[in-house]
Amino acid sequence: MSNFFAALSHPMQALLACLFTWALTALGAGMVFFFKALHKNIMDAMLGFAAGVMVAASFWSLLSPAIDLAEELFAHSWFVVALGFLCGGLLLFLGDKLFNSYADRSRRVQELENKNSLKRCWMLVFSITLHNIPEGLAIGVAFASLAYGLEGATLPAACLLALGIGIQNLPEGTAVSVPLRREGYSRKKSFLFGQLSGMVEPIAGLMGALLALKARVLLPFLLSFAAGAMIYVVVQELIPESQSNERKEIMALFTLVGFSVMMILDVALG
Repeated sequence: MSNFFAALSHPMQALLACLFTWALTALGAGMVFFFKALHKNIMDAMLGFAAGVMVAASFWSLLSPAIDLAEELFAHSWFVVALGFLCGGLLLFLGDKLFNSYADRSRRVQELENKNSLKRCWMLVFSITLHNIPEGLAIGVAFASLAYGLEGATLPAACLLALGIGIQNLPEGTAVSVPLRREGYSRKKSFLFGQLSGMVEPIAGLMGALLALKARVLLPFLLSFAAGAMIYVVVQELIPESQSNERKEIMALFTLVGFSVMMILDVALG
């Protein structure tokens, strides 16, 4: 099975990896069929572990290869990498601002109408979908970078990056489906909206891989862009959410474990 996957084209590898992360989103959303809610300790531990994996992957699988390639292509390699990194974070920052503005207006409209509607559902789906786009992009670019033989860009590292993103997609799917179930939606409809948020990852992953392969000169920017977007997600969402746990020191250890696992596999197999 591993040989079959390794023989595939890099865009196809990226597509399958993102389909896997989507499947984990659906698995998380499917918890609505079995539980009213996942235990907070479990969700926070998963988020902490995924945060560690994604921080390590942002450097070894994205920024380090970006720096190496930028040094070959540009005189001011540091500028290209820093620009891409900041643009990745800035995009999500602006997306958050737009979403918060829309959410505030929607809440005011709901208060005036004094009724419940599908707006709340789409607000939940949209907020998580927004963050799944750069995650899919990161997976696609990571697999596409394998074509250039960059140091630090390995198939196991790209697969582990997809695994880390998939792990943090599990509670995201649950975070959408379970509240909707509590608000009175059927289990099937709650599951449908929960997994819907992960549909963009395969599309973004395939587009990221194709773009990186067609335009080699853009690869350093795309790699660092994906890294910046991932770090923003980790700092703005994953770590604060995991640290909201009463046993936050234990959750911090899960973050260290996730970072160590990604670092060991990336360095050992790179």
